[in-house]
Amino acid sequence: MASTTLKLPVYFDHAATTPCDPRVVQAMLPYFTERFGNAGSRNHKFGWEAEDAIEGAREHCAALIGASPKEIVFTSGATEGNNLAIKGVAEMYERAPAGRGGRGHIVTAMHEHKAVLDPCKRLMKEGFDVTFLQPRPDGIITAEMVRGALRDDTILVSIMWANNELGTINEVPEIGRMIRELRKGGGRDDIVFHTDATQWVGKMPTNVETDGIDLMTWSGHKIYGPKGVGGLYVRRRNPRVRLVSQIDGGGQERGFRSGTHNVTGIVGLGEACRIARAEMDSDRERLFRLRTRLETSLLGALDHSQVNGHKDRRLPHIANISFGFVEGEGLMMAIKNIACSSGSACTSASLEPSYVLKSLGVGDELAHSSLRLSMGRWTTEEQVDYAAAEITKAVRKLREMSPLYEMHLEGIDITKIEWQQH
Repeated sequence: MASTTLKLPVYFDHAATTPCDPRVVQAMLPYFTERFGNAGSRNHKFGWEAEDAIEGAREHCAALIGASPKEIVFTSGATEGNNLAIKGVAEMYERAPAGRGGRGHIVTAMHEHKAVLDPCKRLMKEGFDVTFLQPRPDGIITAEMVRGALRDDTILVSIMWANNELGTINEVPEIGRMIRELRKGGGRDDIVFHTDATQWVGKMPTNVETDGIDLMTWSGHKIYGPKGVGGLYVRRRNPRVRLVSQIDGGGQERGFRSGTHNVTGIVGLGEACRIARAEMDSDRERLFRLRTRLETSLLGALDHSQVNGHKDRRLPHIANISFGFVEGEGLMMAIKNIACSSGSACTSASLEPSYVLKSLGVGDELAHSSLRLSMGRWTTEEQVDYAAAEITKAVRKLREMSPLYEMHLEGIDITKIEWQQH
């Protein structure tokens, strides 16, 4: 049972969104009222204050990722940033070499976020060719996999830094360095490397120079900042990356993203980046201990359970665990006091297994019975122990009602029994 001090429900869905840090809120408050100016108003104090605030936030964002402030473009979030990066590169660098049709070639991965997959699919309809790499069974995309997919008409590689469901970490710096070497050796300045770093930035050390990144997206609400604001890093030299803007109207953000600046949100993003840079190491160590505590408890108590993705090469705050002989929808209903994500995507007509888990080769049964448990800055050991106990109790109860689990306990071979979703 929960202690009298434990507030329910407990929040284990920080990979979806994080609460705004009170320090971020305090930094934002003046820009709702006293300092409400439009940064485009260049003729009076109110506009100057807004512009100064934006440039200060730009400096905090740049410092977090090892960039120049001039390379930071503010967006409404990672989805817009991904669309701008992917479509903007495709339209700017499109080309069709002799003997090959189409408008150019893009390399990405099957387990990317939909904010990358859907723009790529849109570009396919518009004449671009896209290669969707299948991750290894441990969820990793390697530099060699990317190298093997490159063609003479490849214009863009887009590989996420860390997967949002698994927490697995792809070989992003290795990919960046590989593409950089190709530029030096063969003059391939027309290959641009983009990474969706929404789950990575603010949680793990980042340096776009040493890591060979050309374009990188992240979002405020994943790092204890406000929703509705994000950052896009756009390399300015060696090589200078050019984009076709997707929103026209006022020429803001170097012409890449027109529209009146969300000054309040940008201030919040900048403060969230400042805090993340200062506290990243201690946060990372604490979250790793909490994740280890959670996984050890669950796997120790429940047989036929597994952690999905690479054992070690994962973000410290995400655990994706499948529980055999349990149906995911029933498990989610049984743990209503734990806010987390299921490995299944609900639709009105069906309950489909996670496409991310399916891309790893996880079978339907385990894919249907997975939970993503993600911790954050204020997660406590008490909350972890409560979640582990409640999940263990729910899984055991559901297994008691499972004919397949009963057959397994009786020694009946169930490997050839088809999994059916009810």
